[in-house]
Amino acid sequence: MKWNKLTIETTTAAEDMLSYELSEMGMEGVEIEDHVPLSEEDRKIMYVDLLPDEIAPDDGKARISCYVDEKEDLQAVIAKIKAKIEELSAFLPMGSGEITLGVTEEEDWINNWKVFFKPFRLDDNIVIKPTWETLSDKKDDDIVIEIDPGTAFGSGSHETTKLCISQLKKYIKKDTELLDVGTGSGILSIIGLKLGAHHAMATDIDPNAIRATNENFAINEVSEQAEVQQVNILDKEEADSFYEKNNGKKYDVIVANILADVIIPLSGIVAPLLKDDGVFITSGIINTMEEAVKEAMLANHFEILEINHMKDWVSITAKKA
Repeated sequence: MKWNKLTIETTTAAEDMLSYELSEMGMEGVEIEDHVPLSEEDRKIMYVDLLPDEIAPDDGKARISCYVDEKEDLQAVIAKIKAKIEELSAFLPMGSGEITLGVTEEEDWINNWKVFFKPFRLDDNIVIKPTWETLSDKKDDDIVIEIDPGTAFGSGSHETTKLCISQLKKYIKKDTELLDVGTGSGILSIIGLKLGAHHAMATDIDPNAIRATNENFAINEVSEQAEVQQVNILDKEEADSFYEKNNGKKYDVIVANILADVIIPLSGIVAPLLKDDGVFITSGIINTMEEAVKEAMLANHFEILEINHMKDWVSITAKKA
């Protein structure tokens, strides 16, 4: 089987956001090439022991590649990517945005890339590991989540996911009812349940995310405590239907690791789904949008409990005022 390889010329300032968006669009095997020096944490996660003596200086340029099934409508995919680049250019330097096309055999990446992915720790006791790997250094209190990276919607290594997880660890209790909006791979729902939540409801608008989440629920043996529904919470009719279908259920914790442009309108809709003493955890907010999200939260009668930062990303946790 052959795959179309799309390579996008962009900038290091935009590479995180663009790669995140490509993953959200269901692009396979997202790769980033740049000259940004590796941090010590990166070296540990990527198992990099040796580097060349001479490394090209960071020039601010980046190249992002992804793979598209040859059966897909390639021009439609390219048009969708170009539209996303145009959207992101409103607040990020995107570079030329030029897209080049190549072709590769499935064997070249669908299996061989696995050698580069090893189990990694998100913090002291949460470990993400691919399904094909074994964990040699497992501790008694480790929470092990099995997610295959590169297959769909995030494996937990992105800063926005880490920010959400730190808040889930703080607010999840044994009787917590969790709502995960824009679930992607289901990773936050799974971690919430492993932390002791009673039940998780995961939602997404993408049928691919629904399928991936159901698979990951099964792999991590949480299917009996979890449910996933395809719904656009931002659409009033769909939101009302979701509310009625679930008998007006309210949640102790609502988590949304999406984007600021979604969180802003979501803050005006989500209150009826949140218990009076519940918390609304948000992430996926680029730092240039922090003030806009804060203003939306306050305008929609939320009290901000805390704001956390990791690199260029922001997490805001709030409750009803």
